[in-house]
Amino acid sequence: MNKSVFFGALTVAGLAAGASAAATLDDVKARGTLNCGVSTGLVGFAAPDADGEWEGFDVAVCRAVATAVLGDPNAVEFVPTTGKTRFTALASGEIDMLARNTTWTFSRDVDLKFTFVGVNYYDGQGFMIPKALGVSSAKELDGATVCIQTGTTTELNLADYFRVNNISYEPVPIETNAEAQQQYLAGACDVYTTDASGLAATRATFEAPGDHVILPEIISKEPLGPLVRHGDSEWGDVVRWSLNAMVAAEELGVTSANVGEMSMEAGDNPEINRLLGTEGNLGEMLGLDAGWAKMIIENIGNYGEVFEANIGESTPIGLARGLNAQWTEGGLLYAPPFR
Repeated sequence: MNKSVFFGALTVAGLAAGASAAATLDDVKARGTLNCGVSTGLVGFAAPDADGEWEGFDVAVCRAVATAVLGDPNAVEFVPTTGKTRFTALASGEIDMLARNTTWTFSRDVDLKFTFVGVNYYDGQGFMIPKALGVSSAKELDGATVCIQTGTTTELNLADYFRVNNISYEPVPIETNAEAQQQYLAGACDVYTTDASGLAATRATFEAPGDHVILPEIISKEPLGPLVRHGDSEWGDVVRWSLNAMVAAEELGVTSANVGEMSMEAGDNPEINRLLGTEGNLGEMLGLDAGWAKMIIENIGNYGEVFEANIGESTPIGLARGLNAQWTEGGLLYAPPFR
């Protein structure tokens, strides 16, 4: 093959790849709705309220992307997915993105061909038991029956932990958090294991939350975050920077209450100006309106506002920021520069 033909083939392939990569952003704009995969219901993270409106910490990521792309936080079609169905829904194009307490792992990133665009909650797997069992450590659970969601990292971590500690367990497989809750409360299993945040969210819905304890052991790293399909870099950038905008806004002191005033004219902080679109052309680079990030903060709030409103210490979920504090406060939250 001569060089001119070879480079010609590369150019065609590159153009084809570029065309397909931009497809999701174009599709969402043309459709006027974002199809966002969420859990089947986890209070505080993603669940419909009494009026059937979806709300929660993960739901906020979906609404942030819809706001950035369509200018409307309500232009979202929420698609409930289980641990088994979530990846098929994303790979098949049924959903445009997944924002569903999903752990970023090597095989999901590489083998399943997804792109995790960031982490919106740093978590780890824990164990919840009835206080009446009198157990104070997960290492005392030899022979326990354990409710476990199938098709999850939780299932694999559980097997590893019990094997390393030379103790046995009997799995009680379940599909959804609602099923796990039902089985656990009915006594079908001694223990429920999932991400510690999920345990806190589930316990908060019990009639007597104080009758159940979350054991001290955290047995894994569970970086949870939104993901998109491989080969869709432009769309991945939109979802990634929508999340980063909320994280950066908190660090820079931009809130839903003051963003309107701060975006009226360029201020003294160049990064805030670039974030809010009063300086530079970051929106244009993404194929979005100059005020895309301003609209996210105005409609959804910054990361801290979203955290406190949905899962923070003043809510029934009662989660402290911990690892999810800003890097300036000793946490792991760190948005790359807006420049």
